[in-house]
Amino acid sequence: MNIPEIEQSSNDEILKFQNAKLIDLLSYLNKNSAFYQKKFANENINISSIKTISDLQKISLTTKDDLQQYNDDFICVDKSKIVDFVTTSGTLGKPVTFALTDKDLDRLAYNEAISFACAGVSENDVVQLMTTMDRRFMAGLAYFLGIRKLGAGIIRVGAGIPELQWDSILKFNPTYLIAVPSFLLKLIQYAEANGIDYNSSSVKGVICIGESLRNSDFSLNTLSEKITNKWNVQLYSTYASTEMGTAFTECDQFKGGHHHPELIITEIIDEDGNVVKDGEEGELVVTTLGFEAMPLLRFKTGDIIKAHYGACECGRNTMRLGPVVGRKKQMVKYKGTTLYPPAMHDLLNKFDDVECYIIEINTNDIGTDEILIKIAANDTSFDFLSKIKDHFRAKLRVAPVIEFHDAKEINKLRFPKMSRKPVDFIDKRV
Repeated sequence: MNIPEIEQSSNDEILKFQNAKLIDLLSYLNKNSAFYQKKFANENINISSIKTISDLQKISLTTKDDLQQYNDDFICVDKSKIVDFVTTSGTLGKPVTFALTDKDLDRLAYNEAISFACAGVSENDVVQLMTTMDRRFMAGLAYFLGIRKLGAGIIRVGAGIPELQWDSILKFNPTYLIAVPSFLLKLIQYAEANGIDYNSSSVKGVICIGESLRNSDFSLNTLSEKITNKWNVQLYSTYASTEMGTAFTECDQFKGGHHHPELIITEIIDEDGNVVKDGEEGELVVTTLGFEAMPLLRFKTGDIIKAHYGACECGRNTMRLGPVVGRKKQMVKYKGTTLYPPAMHDLLNKFDDVECYIIEINTNDIGTDEILIKIAANDTSFDFLSKIKDHFRAKLRVAPVIEFHDAKEINKLRFPKMSRKPVDFIDKRV
C-alpha cells in the first residue's frame, strides 16, 4: 500500500490541510452535535473565528467525564445510520458507548490499513490476530477490517491459548502477529516446553498492542528485551484508543508512531492547558477527523507523551509520537486494556459476600502494570473466586489476580495512620 500523499507533504502543506479539515469539522459539530452545540453556546464560541489549529485554545477541553455523563449527546447521526456499537471502560465505572456508521467502519479500515503498511505489512503477508473481535471491542474489529482493506490474509484466532496459537502458526504460516507483547513470553514458554523451534517459524514481525515496547529514547524496554533475546522477530509499537479511533504505528526506523494527519489533529498540553514547546512532554489532546457518528473535539486522552518532528527515512514527513511516559491520575494498562479503579470498585461492590478489599498496582518484572486485589469475604470458595473473575472478564474484558485475606489485615492497609478516609487503591508502580 502506497504512503498517503499528505503524509509525504511539507509541514506547511500538512498544516494547511488540517486547518481546512478543522473548519469542516466545526461546522459539522455545530449542526449535528447536541454536546458541542451547548459547549459553543455556553462559551460564546463563534466557530467562524476558529480558522487554525492554534485557534483551538479558545475552546475548552472535552474530558472522559463529559463522555460518560453526556454520552448520547455526542451522537451526530440518526440511530438508523448506526451499524455498530463499541464500549470502553469509564472512570466512573460506567462504560462509554461509541456509535459507528458504515462510513466510520470504512475510516477504521483505512486507519489500520495504512498503519499496518507503516510496519511493513503488505498484501503478500498473512496476519494472525491474537485479540478478541467480540465483547464490543473496537480494536479487534478495526484490525480485521484494516487487514482486509490492505489485502493481506488473516487468521482470527482470538486472545490467549498458546497451544491454539502455535497450532495456527504452524498450520497457516503467518508472517505477522497482532498481540499484547507480554503474551509473546507465554508463546515462547509454551514453544520451549513442547519442542517448537519458534525461531524457525514463519513469523517475522509482531504488531504489539496495549503495552509499551520502548523507553523514552526508543531503546527496547525490559519486556521487549526479554522477547527479542529469545525470539528473532521485529516488534512494532502501536498506540491507539477507542476515543481516538486512530493508530500511531512505528515504521522500520522505530522512532515513534507516525501521525496520520487526514484522521486526527493532535495537541500536547501542559498542566495549565497550554501547548508545550517542541520536544517537551505533555498530555495528548486529540480532535478526530472523518468520523460521522461521534467525532471528538479537543479530547483529553490522559496520556503523557512527547512528539518528535522531522522527516523520517521511511518517506513520511509526519510528526511521530514517542512512548507513553506517564499516566494521568490512576489509569492502569493491564493486558492491553485500560482500566480505572472506580470501574473495579463498582464491580466488587456488586458482591454482597465481599466484606472489604484493597486494590494494589505494581510494576512486574517485565515492566508492565500488574493488578492484585486483596479481598476479605464470607465465601472463600473457588466457585466464588471464579464468579468474581468471570464478572471482571464480562465487564472489563480482563481479570486481575485476586487473593482472599483476613479482614483485619486488609483494614490495616485501608486505614493507615493520618488518613482521614479509607484507602482502597494503592499505587506501587515504579
